[in-house]
Amino acid sequence: MNATPIWTPLVITPQSAGVEASAAGLLKVIGDTATVDDQLVKEKALIFRGFGVTQEELDPVMDELLPNRLAYVHGNSPRTKVGKNVYTSTEYPQEFTISMHNEMSYAHAWPARLLFFCQKAAETGGATPVTDSALWLDSLDPEVREAFKGGVCYQQNLHDGLGLGKSWQDTFETTDRAEVEAFLGQTGAQWDWKPDGSLRVRQIRPATAVHPVTGTEVWFNQSDQWHPAGLGDDTAAALAQIMPADELPQSVTFADGTPIPDEYVIQIRDRGLDAAVDCDWRTGDLMLIDNMLVSHGRRPFTGSRRVLVAMSD
Repeated sequence: MNATPIWTPLVITPQSAGVEASAAGLLKVIGDTATVDDQLVKEKALIFRGFGVTQEELDPVMDELLPNRLAYVHGNSPRTKVGKNVYTSTEYPQEFTISMHNEMSYAHAWPARLLFFCQKAAETGGATPVTDSALWLDSLDPEVREAFKGGVCYQQNLHDGLGLGKSWQDTFETTDRAEVEAFLGQTGAQWDWKPDGSLRVRQIRPATAVHPVTGTEVWFNQSDQWHPAGLGDDTAAALAQIMPADELPQSVTFADGTPIPDEYVIQIRDRGLDAAVDCDWRTGDLMLIDNMLVSHGRRPFTGSRRVLVAMSD
C-alpha cells in the first residue's frame, strides 16, 4: 500500500529554471508573474535556491514577487524595520521554538504573501518550518474543531512606552492616537485608552478561513500563540504570578468570552508543529509562501542568524 506523499515546498534552482545563477537569472524566472502566481497557488510555497542573491539585490526581486509591499502595522511579533517595508523575521530569543501560525491571522486584514530572505544562515538549527494549513485543520480532533466554530476573541494590552510586550506606538508605527483610532475604526475592533496611556484592543475573528482561489478551508487563527498554555507550563505559571489574564500583553478566549481549555491549545500547537516540513536555510535562499495555504514558525538555533521578511496583499 503506497504511503500518502508528504507535502513539501517546490524548490527552484538556476539549473531547474535554465538560467544563470545570479539575481539577474532569478529576475528572469520571476518576471513571468502569471506562472509564479499559478505555481504558488498549486505548490503553496516556493523556495528559490542557488541564485546568490544579496541584500543589496533584494529590492527588485521583492518588487516582482510582492506587488504591493505592506508595512507591519498591528503586528504583534518583535521586529526591526531594515528597509522599504522589510523587517527582521523575528527577534524572539533564539533558544525557543516559534509555533506555527499564519501571519496576522488575528487581524481584520492579513498579507496574502510572505517572502523570506536568508541573509545569513545559523550555525546550527534555525529552520523555518512550514505546514499545510488545510492539513493542520484536518489533524485536529472533531471536538476541537467544533469548539472553535464560533470564532475567537483576541485582546491586546499595548503599553505607552514602558511595560511588558509591545507599545502601541511600535505596534501601529505611529505616535499619533488619531491615526491609531482611524486604523482601528476600519477593523471592527473595540478599543479604549487607559489612564496610564496604554491601549486595550479587542476583536472577534473566525478560527478558519476559505482561500479565495482554491476554496480550501484552512486553520487560520493564532489562539495557541495568544494563550498562556501555548507558551509552556513554566512560562504560563510565571505569567499568572505577574499579572491576571486580563492584563497580559495579549490573550484570547472563545468569541463569547468563554475560556479556551489548555488542552485544546496544546493540541493545536503540537499538531501544527508535528505536520511541519523544515526549510533548512542556506545563505541567499528566498522562500515565497501563500500566507493562507501555509503556516510558518521557527526552530531554535545557535550562532548568528539573519532572515528578513516582507509581505504583500
